[in-house]
Amino acid sequence: MSWRPRFIEGARTKSLGIVEALEADLRAGRVRPGDRLPAQRAIAEALDVDLTTVTRAFNEARRRGLVDAHPGRGTFIRDAGEPDAASGGAAGATALDLSMNMPPQPAAAALHRRIPEGIAALLADPRGMLHLHYQESTGSEPDRRAAATWLRSRVDAVAPDRVVVAGGAQSALFALCAILLRPGETIAAGALTYPGLKAVAAQLGLALAPLAMDDGGIVPEAFERACRDGAPRALYVIPSIDNPTTATLSEERRRRLVAIARAHDVAVLEDDPYSPLTPEPAPAFAALAADITWHIATLSKCATPALRVAYVVAPTSAQALRLAGTLRATTLMAPPLMAALASRWILDGRLDEITRAIRAENAARQALAASILGGAAFAADPHGHHLWLRMPPHWRAGAFAEHADRSGVAIVPSAAFAVAASPVEAVRLSLGVAPDRAALEDALTLVAGLLSQPSPATRAVV
Repeated sequence: MSWRPRFIEGARTKSLGIVEALEADLRAGRVRPGDRLPAQRAIAEALDVDLTTVTRAFNEARRRGLVDAHPGRGTFIRDAGEPDAASGGAAGATALDLSMNMPPQPAAAALHRRIPEGIAALLADPRGMLHLHYQESTGSEPDRRAAATWLRSRVDAVAPDRVVVAGGAQSALFALCAILLRPGETIAAGALTYPGLKAVAAQLGLALAPLAMDDGGIVPEAFERACRDGAPRALYVIPSIDNPTTATLSEERRRRLVAIARAHDVAVLEDDPYSPLTPEPAPAFAALAADITWHIATLSKCATPALRVAYVVAPTSAQALRLAGTLRATTLMAPPLMAALASRWILDGRLDEITRAIRAENAARQALAASILGGAAFAADPHGHHLWLRMPPHWRAGAFAEHADRSGVAIVPSAAFAVAASPVEAVRLSLGVAPDRAALEDALTLVAGLLSQPSPATRAVV
């Protein structure tokens, strides 16, 4: 049975009129669970409305649990007894979220199977119950050895006694800033940077010095000026697939930044969550300047944030112990069972398999985004799971994000990342959290439609 598109008269908006008509036809038996809906473009033509209106209606129908989208097949009326594919059954979950920067979880990664199987195998081992005990704040020796093995592909000669296992990159970043800087001291960072760093700086009373950026990332000359004028104690950098700008620093630019940091006695905080996704990563700062660099490598972006495991490479074993002391006072330890699972996946090759599956899905989603956004101005890395969309002249980023949210899709405006007072007008779109490509296509189609609409501020006043 195919649904015949129509409106419910008296609905607050056209998109809600479509949803309420579908809901009424489902109650009346005119459509049944399993029925496939017409394509969005076909509905738009049948009702003589724009495609954005239909996309907004599909989003709302998914939020209400009326429909499920299946990549390559279409959108179908959902059986009320089945969990909602978009929200996992959670009431009120956002159907179209492009705000959370997490990796996609493709079927090829098989995390739904690998996580319970891996945990069961760990606990079945004769010594498996030890993974449920308290552990040292440095992480267990087997976990530090596994981490060193994984890190050697980008940081040469990592000794396990220089590695600290932390409960996520954010806790590690907070602890590092706490031991390296005193209140009132300055961290230099890109003019657009990770919001987690801004939160840490605010909590610890640190100043942030914004560094000019171009398409290649932080401009070395801007860092040199900041060192001459403001004497920062540390440089914070995301070297590969920067968040939010997607820029990757070239090896030549990394070496120039290292030389400036050495000349001015500045520590480097290298937050490197994305380089495992790049097929041929450039040398890490920790490889170029091990004596002044603290390297943070999380599994949240190349596997899953559910592991809550990050590895920190300290310049020396003594400094690793110093970091562990601060972690002991804050988070105590990384979750032992998850750390052991990560070690198991590192040693048996499963982590690399999961990362390759995520990288392939990222490439497919980036290609989808490029086809939908068309002529829009944006920066992206084909292996990453976010893009940086610049606003056309008639839109301001904050207003655009608010308008998108009211239309049913969550995105993040440039102000969230801005260290400087006047950020560029852009938004970050995260492609990973969408449960499938069909849902992502709906969200991106809505964003593309909004780009061409006039902003509320530019509409005629009558």
